[in-house]
Amino acid sequence: MDVIDIKAFVPSEDYEVSKSFYSEIGFKADYVSEDLTLFQNGDCLFFLQRFFNADLAANFMLQLCVSDIESAYRLCSQSKHKTKITPIQQESWGKVFYLWGPAGELLHVTELRGLQNSSLA
Repeated sequence: MDVIDIKAFVPSEDYEVSKSFYSEIGFKADYVSEDLTLFQNGDCLFFLQRFFNADLAANFMLQLCVSDIESAYRLCSQSKHKTKITPIQQESWGKVFYLWGPAGELLHVTELRGLQNSSLA
């Protein structure tokens, strides 16, 4: 198997609120259907779905690797639809802050030291 791309399907409890949240933090929305929106930032894409399961949402995580964590933090802090955000933390591998979206999904916003734009943490 030669995988050339992979996209997550992110759950939403309130689809319109979740669409607003991801737009607020820098993603561009592209209509797919009444129940599915494709979000893009640079070469990174995911689907937001009009689907909610509390257990799934509470355990759903994405790592967003960014080139400037301070800028990302300022942007994400301004979101009206976030449910929680932690301060930036220094780790041995780089910096991270945690951002919870409207459905309870957890975003690990990460600036990796020496591995910019890498999927490894």
